[in-house]
Amino acid sequence: MRGPTRKARPFIHSEKLESPGIRFKVQECALQFTMTTVWKDIYSNKDLLTELEAIAIDKALLQGVLMRTKDRPNSSEVVNFAPFTLLPSPVPRALFEQAKQVQEDFNVLVDRISQNPFFLEQTLSSTIKVDDFIERLFRIHREVQSEGLAQSVFLGINRSDYMFDSRSGGIPSLKQIEINTIAASFGGLASRTPEVHQHVLKALGKTEEASKILSNNPSFGIAHGIAKAWELYGSERAVVMFLVENVQRNIFDHRYIENELWNRNIRVIRRRLRDVYEKGSLDGGKCLYVDGYEIAVAYYRTGYMPQDYDKQTWEARLLIERSKAVKCPDIATQLVGTKKVQQELSRPLTLEKFLPDRPEAVDRIRATFAGLYSLDLGEEGDHSVNIAIANPEQYVLKPQREGGGNNIYGAEIKEILEKFKDRTERTSYILMDKITPQPVKSCLLKAGGQLKISECISELGIFGVYVRHGKEMVLNERAGHLLRTKATEHADGGVAAGVAVLDNPYLV
Repeated sequence: MRGPTRKARPFIHSEKLESPGIRFKVQECALQFTMTTVWKDIYSNKDLLTELEAIAIDKALLQGVLMRTKDRPNSSEVVNFAPFTLLPSPVPRALFEQAKQVQEDFNVLVDRISQNPFFLEQTLSSTIKVDDFIERLFRIHREVQSEGLAQSVFLGINRSDYMFDSRSGGIPSLKQIEINTIAASFGGLASRTPEVHQHVLKALGKTEEASKILSNNPSFGIAHGIAKAWELYGSERAVVMFLVENVQRNIFDHRYIENELWNRNIRVIRRRLRDVYEKGSLDGGKCLYVDGYEIAVAYYRTGYMPQDYDKQTWEARLLIERSKAVKCPDIATQLVGTKKVQQELSRPLTLEKFLPDRPEAVDRIRATFAGLYSLDLGEEGDHSVNIAIANPEQYVLKPQREGGGNNIYGAEIKEILEKFKDRTERTSYILMDKITPQPVKSCLLKAGGQLKISECISELGIFGVYVRHGKEMVLNERAGHLLRTKATEHADGGVAAGVAVLDNPYLV
C-alpha cells in the first residue's frame, strides 16, 4: 500500500539538485515560467477574448472606471471607460510584499527631508541654476522659510513607483522608479478596478482565481489622511480645497476621494490656481480664504508642471504657501520629489543621516534603489556622461519633471549629453540605470481601440499617507496600490497620456 502522496517539485530531476544554490535556481525558473504562462490558454482563444471584452467593458462602466473624452474633456455628459487590462497581470508576491513593507519608511523619509532646508538647498544648488521651474519653486520655499511657517499640520500623500528588474537573468528584484510627492493620481479609479477583474474571472469559471484579486481602496486611505489634517486644523467651518487643472479628463479619480470626504461631513470645493489669485486672501492670522471659504486643507491635483503656472498663478502658489492652511504637499515636500533628491539619497550614508534611529528602514529603502548617477560638473559627472554616451541603451536620462512622458531613452540620451557635455545644462538631469522587467502577454482595452494581445510590462505604485502635527507623526500608513501596464513598444508615458492602462496584481 502506498504511503501519503507528495507534491512533485517542479524541474527537480535528481537528488543532485538538493543543494541550496540549485534549489534557488529552481525557484527562479518556476517563477519566470509562471509569470509568462498565466492566462496563456485564454489569450490564444480569439472568440473567447471578444466575448470577454464586452463583459469587461460593461463591468468597468458599471463600476465607474471612467474618464471624460478627449473631445469634451471638461464635460461629464459624454464619458468612456478608463483604459484597463482584460485580465490581471502576474506580479511576484515577494516583491509586492516588499513594496508594501517599505512604504511607511518612505513616508518618514520624505517628511524628514522636507524639514531640512539646508539639505534641499545644497542638493538642488546646481539644478536651480539651469532649471527655471525648480528655481521658482525653490524661491518660494526660501521666502516662506525666511518668513516663518504659518502651518503646524503637515499632510503627505505620495506614491512610490517600482518595476521588477530582471536584468541579472535571475529572479526579479524590486527597483524604485521614483516617488511622487504631488498629485499622485489614480487612487480613486484603482479603488474601482478589482471588481472588474473579479467579474471577468468569474465569467471564465475561475472563481478561485477571482478570490485572489486583492481588495484595494486607496481613495479611502487618501481621504482618511485629508480628514485627519482637516480635524487637526481645528475649524469645523473650514473646507478642503482641491486645486485642479483647467482640463479635467480624470475628474472621476478625484470624485471618489471627494465623496469619501463628503461621507465624513467635510465640505469640499474645487478651484484652480487662477481662482486663488483672483479671489484668495489671508487674514491677520494667515488663514486662507477663497470665495469666502476658510481653507483647512489645500490638496494639489495640479501644480507639478511648468505649464501649470504663469505670473498670476505663481503669486497664488506663494499666497497658499504663506497661509496657515495644510498644504498637500507644501512646497518643501514637492521639492523632495525631485529626481535630484532621489539621486542624492542613493549616496552612501545619506539615508543614515535622515534615519539614524531606523537602521532596518535604511536597509529596506536602499534595497529598492537602482543605480543613480549625478551629472553635476566635475569628475563624477564627467564619468556619468561618458558611460551614458558609450552605452545609452543601459540608462534613462531623467529631468526634474512629474506627470509621465518626460524621460529620455536610447540614442536621444547620447544626442543630448553630447550637446551638453561640458555645459551646465546637463545638471538639470540625472542618470539612472534602465530597469528591464520580464515582458508578459496582456490584452489592453482602450476606448476606440482594437482587441490586441501585446508583450507588456507593469509598474507597481504603493500609496502612502502621513500627517505630522508639529514634531509628532500622528498618522503613517500605506493606503493601497496601483498597477499600470503598457506595451513594451512604448518607452515612457502613463494612463493619462494614453499609453499605460489600469491593472490589478495577480500574485504568483
